[in-house]
Amino acid sequence: MSYTRLNISVLALALAACSKAPEPAVAATEPAAPVAAASPAVANDAAIAAAVNGSWRSADDRSRDAFRHPAEALAFWGLAPGMTILEVQPGSGWWTEILAPYAHATGGAFHATAADLDNPEVSDGARAAREQFAARFAASPDIYGTVNLVNFGAKSAPLPAASFDFILTARSTHGWVNGGVAEKMFADFHQALKPGGILALEQHRANEGTDPADPVTGTSSGYVMQSAVVALAEQAGFTLEASSEINANPADTKDHPFGVWTLPPSARTRPYSEGADAHDPAFDRSKYDAIGESDRMTLKFRKN
Repeated sequence: MSYTRLNISVLALALAACSKAPEPAVAATEPAAPVAAASPAVANDAAIAAAVNGSWRSADDRSRDAFRHPAEALAFWGLAPGMTILEVQPGSGWWTEILAPYAHATGGAFHATAADLDNPEVSDGARAAREQFAARFAASPDIYGTVNLVNFGAKSAPLPAASFDFILTARSTHGWVNGGVAEKMFADFHQALKPGGILALEQHRANEGTDPADPVTGTSSGYVMQSAVVALAEQAGFTLEASSEINANPADTKDHPFGVWTLPPSARTRPYSEGADAHDPAFDRSKYDAIGESDRMTLKFRKN
């Protein structure tokens, strides 16, 4: 059996432990010692760990676990077997590589937002990226199951109402604030969640009292105050259920020359506006590499 299939088997066995106690021995000369079934929480932790440790994840993706703490974050947010999951703006698929296999193995369903095909203004590049993303995950259904794509964007129709148990948005809020569409996005998430559903949020965190318009430390640098994010969510109807310092980084000074993108993993050496390949070989990265990834808020919101 390959290591990939072994990890899928571990996921399935962990789910089974949530609901099935061990069968008694057929025969024994002495009374067998009682064997306690794994609790649902313990079994789910094992299912999450199996997805995080899946052999299908690249070495580069795994190297970021020390900064992003996926197993701890998902347990904190309350991810559970059987959930219908929506990942918002999955980018390169860092979270997709964990969430899709988890949903597939634990009886849930996985969806991700993608370029809005109903919007004629969407670029050819964005449409091509959607096709590439779909093809990548469709190529391994034994690992990822079905990865469903949902139209999403600044002008997209509302997400399907009351359809999801768990929505994850990671490091996207600053873009919505800068684009003037944050209120729409949070309202969309609220109506798309089932009653009692969870909005799991990770975001680069500005210091409280920061001027959002400051070109170095404001939202254009990628950082947003936690109080501002909470206000956006509460305005949409969410309740903040819990916050965690899992992804805090006190070494992050949040005043970098190219915004949060100066830090790993983007590790820019030229302004973001100059394009993805702009590079200054003379730029000294040692200070920023020593900081590591950004200081991030980790918040759990609930739809009542």
